Amino acid sequence: MSAAIPATTAVPFEDEGAVKPRRMRWARKHPTLIIGLLMLVLVAGISLAAPWIATYDPQDLDPVARMQPPSAEHYFGTDALGRDVFSRAVWGGRVSLAVGLAVAILATVAGVLIGLVSGFVRWADGPIMRVMDGLMAIPGILLAIALMAVTKASLTTVIVAITIPEIPRVARLVRSLALTLREQLFVEAAHAVGTRLPTILWRHVLPNIVAPLIVQATFVAASAVLIEASLSFLGVGVPAQTPSWGNMMAEGRNFVAVAFHIILYPGILLALTVLAINLLGDGLRDALDPRLARQL
Repeated sequence: MSAAIPATTAVPFEDEGAVKPRRMRWARKHPTLIIGLLMLVLVAGISLAAPWIATYDPQDLDPVARMQPPSAEHYFGTDALGRDVFSRAVWGGRVSLAVGLAVAILATVAGVLIGLVSGFVRWADGPIMRVMDGLMAIPGILLAIALMAVTKASLTTVIVAITIPEIPRVARLVRSLALTLREQLFVEAAHAVGTRLPTILWRHVLPNIVAPLIVQATFVAASAVLIEASLSFLGVGVPAQTPSWGNMMAEGRNFVAVAFHIILYPGILLALTVLAINLLGDGLRDALDPRLARQL
């Protein structure tokens, strides 16, 4: 007798046509994430492509063409010195985005280190948090202005001056998460088997705080972009000759009645950038929430 041929087990596979509706449903669940990401990619793409899409050198002066309205030759018009507003606006986006990205990275890294030490080293918790409370008691813009007043104006000093007031926000978030995680069974089990604290933090704690950290980093970036523009507008930000949205609005505020376009377009780009980052942060908060993820 011939041996019975065993039945083959069907290997389930996911039809590509079924994946697309799921992705579309996910996109409909998180419209703010998609809109914010698209807006941010658009602004970042324009800024990164500034050397190719700028119609003039942002520093070129043309006194004859000063304060001209928007036209086919000057898309956003010209400023009080005859410089092309469009070219300066697209180049200025590089400054704002660089500051936002750098501050978000630096503040997040520093805040994670401080928050983890405060959350897991009990004797250091009190002194560290009192220092963080002191920094948070001072408005961020005032602390940044004070730091800029005693240093030389440059992009690096602006980044440092904005990063310092943002660190406590991240540190307190990480500390609160660390206080919760250190009481979990998997952390206590790692302690029981003799795992060193740095290993516990790297393997067990950090993976569990990545999601809220990403969301917090987006809000820090939006705040940094706005503070940089405010510092430049007040004259204590990046050097005046550097094209940035804050500098452009500061230079155009005296000519609002006769050349409103000088301050209008950089203001629109600044508002769109901050809105895009905030929408992205709100969307990420909803998308990374496990309670909402189970509903998809």
